[in-house]
Amino acid sequence: MKWKQIPLGPLQTNCYVLWNDENKCLIVDPGAEGEKLVSWLNENNLKPLAILLTHAHFDHIGAVDTIRGTYDIPVYIDEKESDWLADPGLNGSGLFGMGQIQAGPADRIITSENTLTIDDFTLRVFKTPGHSPGSLSYYVQSEGIVFAGDTLFMGSIGRSDLPGGSHQELLSSIHDHLLTLPEETEVLPGHGPATSVGNEMDGNPFLNGF
Repeated sequence: MKWKQIPLGPLQTNCYVLWNDENKCLIVDPGAEGEKLVSWLNENNLKPLAILLTHAHFDHIGAVDTIRGTYDIPVYIDEKESDWLADPGLNGSGLFGMGQIQAGPADRIITSENTLTIDDFTLRVFKTPGHSPGSLSYYVQSEGIVFAGDTLFMGSIGRSDLPGGSHQELLSSIHDHLLTLPEETEVLPGHGPATSVGNEMDGNPFLNGF
C-alpha cells in the first residue's frame, strides 16, 4: 500500500490518503479545501471507500461533506464526538473565530476499541483521549503506520487545554497505546512531519520520565 500526507487549510492540518494496488483508498481527516482534495484524488484515479476521523475539531472536518457527497462514502467517528460535527461550539470553529464549520452526522459511530475492516483494509482502532475526549488513533499493522491525529507529534504532544481535554489522559493514551507499538512504526500526526515511535520514545521531551 501507499500513503500520502496532504496538508490542508489555514492550519495546514494533515489529511492522509491510504491506497492499495487496486487504487481503493481511505481518507483520514479531510480538514479543508475539499475541491483541492477531490482534484488530487481524481488525478490519481483513486476510489475512496470511507472517511476516518481522528477527532472532530474544526480543522479536521472542514471538507467532510464535500468528500462524502462527491464519493457517497461513510464517515467514521468516536461516539463521544458524534455531536461535534454539526456544532461550531463543540468543534471549536466558533471558539477560534473560524466561521461556522459544520458537517452532517457521521455514518458510523465507533463505540469501542476494535479491529475495523473496510474492504481490503484492516485497521486497529485505539481510543486515545486527552487532546479531545473522543480522539482516536488508527493503526495499520501491515504497513507499520499509525494515524495519530493531534495526540503525538514529532518532538511534542497535543494540546490539552481545549474543552474536554486532559493532560494526564493524553499522556496515558500515548504511553498505553502508541508507545507500545513497534519502535519502527511511523507516527502520522495531524500537523507537521511524520516521526516514529522509537524517535519519540528516545527524544520527545514531553515524554521523558513518564
